[in-house]
Amino acid sequence: MQRGPTGVRKRVALTEEGRLVEVYFDQPGERIVTGSIYKGRVENVLPGMGAAFVDVGERQSLFLSQNEINPELQEQGSGRRRGRAPIQKVLRAGDNVIIQVRREAMGKKNPQGTTKVSLPGRYWVFLPKEDRTAVSRRLGHHQEVKRLRQIADELKGRDEGLIARTAARGASRDDLERDFRFLVGTWKGIEEEAARVEGPRLLFEGLDVVRSLIRDRFTQDVSKVVVDDEREYRDIGEFLRYLHLTELKDRVEFHKGPLALFVRYDVERQLREALQRRVPLSGGGFLSIDETEALTAIDVNTGSNVRHRNQEAAILNTNIEAAREIPRLLRLRRISGIIVVDFVDMASPGSEQKVVDALQEELAKDRVPADFIDITQLGLVEITRRRQGESLATTLDSMEEE
Repeated sequence: MQRGPTGVRKRVALTEEGRLVEVYFDQPGERIVTGSIYKGRVENVLPGMGAAFVDVGERQSLFLSQNEINPELQEQGSGRRRGRAPIQKVLRAGDNVIIQVRREAMGKKNPQGTTKVSLPGRYWVFLPKEDRTAVSRRLGHHQEVKRLRQIADELKGRDEGLIARTAARGASRDDLERDFRFLVGTWKGIEEEAARVEGPRLLFEGLDVVRSLIRDRFTQDVSKVVVDDEREYRDIGEFLRYLHLTELKDRVEFHKGPLALFVRYDVERQLREALQRRVPLSGGGFLSIDETEALTAIDVNTGSNVRHRNQEAAILNTNIEAAREIPRLLRLRRISGIIVVDFVDMASPGSEQKVVDALQEELAKDRVPADFIDITQLGLVEITRRRQGESLATTLDSMEEE
């Protein structure tokens, strides 16, 4: 916990084998959070942009793109099933609409909304307005994918959707059904509240950063969760009981001691180091990282890497270290968009393939879609990573300004 001028800020760090891979911050007093659902009122429709602004009763309106309008509303606007109508045919100023926060505000841009509502549970993401079945891309086992798809098709109704989450792997039928019934009941309550109240009004508030990560990421693969606030420690225990995950409660530890939690687990140092332009590699090489609005450029340098007498072996060693470190830094720094990496030139095509294989292996661990695209004619590697919000550097800058 960190106390600031606007209240207590929660900080959550995720480590793998002692290395910092992700860090999250709660913004005290921030009302518009991803996942919250509102009964909003359309302020204005902009046909030229294919978008609308929706008043949800907060400081900022939600930006709603034509692509984020659910099939039910599209059909009403087009007058035919599965039709697609221009946004001005679907929405008019003054209309009420149930809208969910898809992405929080970024810089001067308004938060983005969607009418394609999704309710995440422990095992499922429930889509009340979309007829589809899907599974997490991280559920690679074919038989398990087949099992979860079959259960999803049996549970969901017509024009409803279900996505099996990573935590659903190996879950019992009873647990899967209970999670589904809870999500359906939650949606029913949201619809009833929307029918009862006048907009704009908050109908459903998204989870804070701690509960969101406990629900989504606290699985049998996680060795422990360490908390330095006694109240938060008790609340996590209650939340695990709420999720029917009491078997994980013994893995939650309360931190006591003279050292702050992030100092005790070396998070503060790793965080400072990761945000530097020059990031050292263990073998003596280093990365130079330059973030711009258009793209991020990463240059790999051998530096003092003398682990191998053979120059080609030294270059390969540096490049493989970089290929394993870069995906971790993309996750930690929340770098998105186009990333261009200039590895040290390699003479052997076999060496080049080893570096590409290492890079792809590490990118596959990222929960945010991040893909290796190609090696350009100039020998540069291109990566794309989906935008999920502000970068870590921007987030920390805005926190310092408070």
